Amino acid sequence: MFLHILKYELKNGVRTKDLIIWLMVFPIVLGTFFKIAFGSVYNKTEKFSAIPVAVVEENENPAFRQVLDGIESADEPFLKVTYADRAKAEELLDSGDVEGIISSADKLGLTVKQKGLSQTMLKSFVEQYTLREKIAMDAIQTSPEKAQEIISSLMSGTVSSCREIPLTQGNPDMYIQYFYNLIAMVALFGCMTGMHVTMQNQANLSALGARNNCSPAPKLVTILACLTGSFILQTICMLLCVTFLAFVLKVDFGDRLPLVYPAAILGGIMGVSFGFFVGSVSHMSQKTKTAVLMSASMLLCFLSGLMVGDLKGTIAQKAPWFNDINPAAVVSDSFYCLNIDEDYTRFITKLITMAVITVVFIMLGFIISRRKKYASV
Repeated sequence: MFLHILKYELKNGVRTKDLIIWLMVFPIVLGTFFKIAFGSVYNKTEKFSAIPVAVVEENENPAFRQVLDGIESADEPFLKVTYADRAKAEELLDSGDVEGIISSADKLGLTVKQKGLSQTMLKSFVEQYTLREKIAMDAIQTSPEKAQEIISSLMSGTVSSCREIPLTQGNPDMYIQYFYNLIAMVALFGCMTGMHVTMQNQANLSALGARNNCSPAPKLVTILACLTGSFILQTICMLLCVTFLAFVLKVDFGDRLPLVYPAAILGGIMGVSFGFFVGSVSHMSQKTKTAVLMSASMLLCFLSGLMVGDLKGTIAQKAPWFNDINPAAVVSDSFYCLNIDEDYTRFITKLITMAVITVVFIMLGFIISRRKKYASV
């Protein structure tokens, strides 16, 4: 009996327009718009890129050229060097093709057209090189026997007072949070399938519900089969959503993409359970319940940062407890923790939170649904 009901629940779910529109078509369209809007913003405005600079060699300086060649050959070069004469270099600076001119003579010189971060970094580079060159020359003159060791230390950077420590091994793009919240929105939209479970098991709300209540199948078995079918359909939708974002739109979820799938699936199951609970607590019509669930889902997604990226941070400062119980925020935070954190502590905590919320919604939905009796249908 369970498998029979499950089979027809799956068939009925595939034919439901709400499922096709809100859980399949809408995420694809919105995800595409997000990619167009935010896909290149980080690379253009936030991500560091090599600073274009013109180098005018007024005197031969093999050591300085060797340093520049080493910088340009790095995996993420700090400078993009163009060698030119003085006239050509000034032309490049005036046109904005380079951020500054480094003149290599007896002493390095720097010419810039405006003040900014790139110009400050160039100034720091010139000063650091000049300082290290002076240390090397002094070592050659005062302690020739230690000169090679000092020069090697300077070249390797071991005398530097600071070192680079990456904040994360994941994707630092701040705009990826919109894609996290898009997945959270799809997960919460699973409430539509959860609502259908209650609609087709309430005799006073639908003809199908009346027939199901006349059926000899136990109500518990019927609801379990319908919920299982909804979970399966929602899981397929979540798999399609994450796959589309990761492999079609090329959204970078970091190097832990396989773990994004179970988090998204659990979030989708939580969304179904949310709809199952809300659908059980009221005698409102299907259209009214649909409006309530859609409004609640969009409000929760809004508060998690779907429309305003820094809103969740503001809520975290004012009422941090709310993000811990907001289903949309919990889902999006699970992806954030997976991408940013080195360990899995916070990620597992978010998964446990989703599981607890799901169990609570399902238990409450079962309790309310089983208490409903009808004198006649």
